[in-house]
Amino acid sequence: MDQKTLAQWSTEDSAELYGINRWGNDYFGLLKDGKVSAKVENTQVALLDIVQGMIERDMQMPVLLRIENILDAQIFRLNKAFQNAIETLEYRGQYRGVYPIKVNQQAQVVEEIADFGARFQHGFEVGSKPEMIAALATLAEPGSLIICNGYKDEEFIDLGLRATKLGFACFFVIETPSELPIIIERSKALGISPAIGVRVKMTTKVSGHWNTTSGDRSVFGLTTTQLIDVVDQLKSEEMLDCLQLLHCHLGSQIPDIQDIRSGIAEACRFYADLQAEGAKLAYIDLGGGLAVDYSGAQRNEDQSRNYSLIEYCEDIVDTLKQTFDKLGIDHPTIVTESGRATVAYTSILLFNILDTNTFEPTALPDACDDEDDIIKNMREIRADLTPRRLQENYNDAHYYRNEARAQFRRGLMDLRTRSVAENLFLDIMHAILAMTKEMERIPQDLEGLKVSLADIYYGNFSLFQSLPDIWAIKQQFPIMPIHRLNEEPSREAVIADITCDCDGKIDSFIGAYETQPTLPLHQLHDGEEYYLGVFLVGAYQETLGDLHNLFGDTNIVSVRLNEDGSYDFVKEIHGDTIADVLSYVEFQPKELLTRYRNTAERAVREGRITARERAEMINAFNESMRGYTYYEKEN
Repeated sequence: MDQKTLAQWSTEDSAELYGINRWGNDYFGLLKDGKVSAKVENTQVALLDIVQGMIERDMQMPVLLRIENILDAQIFRLNKAFQNAIETLEYRGQYRGVYPIKVNQQAQVVEEIADFGARFQHGFEVGSKPEMIAALATLAEPGSLIICNGYKDEEFIDLGLRATKLGFACFFVIETPSELPIIIERSKALGISPAIGVRVKMTTKVSGHWNTTSGDRSVFGLTTTQLIDVVDQLKSEEMLDCLQLLHCHLGSQIPDIQDIRSGIAEACRFYADLQAEGAKLAYIDLGGGLAVDYSGAQRNEDQSRNYSLIEYCEDIVDTLKQTFDKLGIDHPTIVTESGRATVAYTSILLFNILDTNTFEPTALPDACDDEDDIIKNMREIRADLTPRRLQENYNDAHYYRNEARAQFRRGLMDLRTRSVAENLFLDIMHAILAMTKEMERIPQDLEGLKVSLADIYYGNFSLFQSLPDIWAIKQQFPIMPIHRLNEEPSREAVIADITCDCDGKIDSFIGAYETQPTLPLHQLHDGEEYYLGVFLVGAYQETLGDLHNLFGDTNIVSVRLNEDGSYDFVKEIHGDTIADVLSYVEFQPKELLTRYRNTAERAVREGRITARERAEMINAFNESMRGYTYYEKEN
């Protein structure tokens, strides 16, 4: 990028560069001193101040920071947006939201959703018996919805039937025909009438990265033939009045609002015909789909969306009202299962940069008469660089660099001479890259120079543990420094984690208009920490993370922002110790200590160490077992 003076660069320039105002959803911004702030309504706190508070409390990086105000605000925004749309459009039903626990199953998150959502009777969607147990133990508001999806055995169904007796509106959504006989049998055995829903396969195919959850080939849902069979079985058991909910999952992270409208119109036809069959339908569950605009592009593309929350709610309510009014059908209760949009904004992965690797030439020795011919030729290329011959210069530099490497392999060039050749090559490449910035059309071979010369910034985190979707499905999250944003970043970099895996890197970043292969970052200052934040990571990342290289869960801090600009540490959860992660993969920490002690005792017997050294080694081993799995700075 063209460098500005410090006086010319502003936080507004950084805001535009990193797009924080486009993807931040009004929850994040920049302060005049160049720090990223978290903000909810009139409350605003610098993330760096929270980091300093963590350090004072001996919480090492990396840290997953949860801001509970944001979770509270998202639940409020979703419910109020639907309520406002219902009032404005004179819809005669109501809205009931449920949170799919699978999106983030951490106890603190689930408990806060139950707490913040109680005023709206915001419920849970569960897909397994453990999730059902979590929901039953967490929800307290009578009448809260529990939507039971997934495969359900007798125990699962018994839990749900008893939830009905406790006062919850618990629906068994039939995903496959084999579930219905079990529901009927258990309801009769317990003497509890079940609330039943049916999930239908939608033919509407939505766009987006997760569109395989919609359409004819979706994994779950009943075909029209299976749907009729369910209706007939319920009629034969005189239980058709139990069929009260239609479930139609349109897709996940749907970027195009027109797909949502089309899917709802199709769902209404199923609803109307099931009512005509005699079902006592009163709820229509539209599943998930509300997208998060990770890129801030506000476009119909995988990482974005072309609609706002208000438009989403109004379009759903309007489509349902218009369709059902024409059919003369009472307006049902609207249910949505917004998970990603509920929790994504609340969590930020914070980590420090440990080191960098740059691809720049060091000081070159002066030319001399007896210099190797390859070196002489490369010096001539550097001296004669011109915009008109850049492609030729680029090709010649590669040729001589490769010749130098070949001669070194054959023993015809020594290490020092090869070092000069490599440095000359880097000097030429940087000079060519600088010239391309003034060109209207860059030759194709030269387009990759920016990436090949980019720095590597080594971050204190594990991609596989904390950001698995980046590696697995090429998901993008906003990444930026959380301070020094009143300075212009002078480096272009990719980010590597501290795992010993070549895939443990981030080399695709959200840009202003399109994906970028590098991220602008600041030059590190000696003795000063440099912190980056990965934003919008509250959905799925904590649940999907693994123990690659036996890096465990990070430290977790939950804060509450106060109106006076202060903040409270609500919860501190220390990340996994080395002993913890070893036990996850079936090592026994006590047994490991015993083996190490025996090895040390043998070394004493053989005279390699003293008994005192043995004691120090065992103490150090014990201390390491209790330590953090990530890089720790000495206090």
